[in-house]
Amino acid sequence: MTTPVCISASHGQRRPSPYPSFASYVRARQPVLLRTARSLTANPNDAEDLLQTALAKTYVAWERIEDHRAIDGYVRRALVNTRTSQWRKRKVDEYVCDELPEPEPTADEEDQAERQALHDAMWRAIMKLPDRQRAMVVLRYYEDLSEVQTAEVLGVSVGTVKSAVSRALGKLREDPELVLVR
Repeated sequence: MTTPVCISASHGQRRPSPYPSFASYVRARQPVLLRTARSLTANPNDAEDLLQTALAKTYVAWERIEDHRAIDGYVRRALVNTRTSQWRKRKVDEYVCDELPEPEPTADEEDQAERQALHDAMWRAIMKLPDRQRAMVVLRYYEDLSEVQTAEVLGVSVGTVKSAVSRALGKLREDPELVLVR
C-alpha cells in the first residue's frame, strides 16, 4: 500500500498555512506586486508567472526576513532578479511569415490604435535599454518609486540611480521610433 504524498489533497481538506502573515500579505499586496511584474514583462501571463515565482522565493525566506515592513522591497528585488535570470536564459524562436493577418481598423479603433502604437513603441524602446537601466526606469516611472526607494530595491546608491536613469532617458529621447511620435 502506498502513502499519499499530499495528505491534505488526498482527503480534500485544506491544510492551514504555516505563515498566516505571508498569506495576508499576499492578499493585501498582490495587485500592486502584479502591476510591478507586468511592467517588467510584455505578456500578462508571464507577469503572473514571474510574480508567482518571486512570491515562492519570498515564502521560502519568510522566516529569515527580519523586517517585515520591508517585504515589498524584498519581493520587488526578487521580481527583478528573477526576470533578469529569465532574460539570460531565454531562447528566442522566431518564425517568418509573408504577411501578418490584421483586421481592418474601424473609426472607433483609430485613436486606440494610435495609443497602442505609442505604448508599443515606448516598450520596444524600453526593452532596448540595458537590463539595469530598464529596471531603474520601470521602478522609477512605472512603479512611481522615489530615487531613494529605487536605490534601496536595487541595492545601489542614489547617485547611481540618478545617472543611470538620466542616461536611459537620453537614450529614449534619441530612439528613432519615439522621435517620429513627437
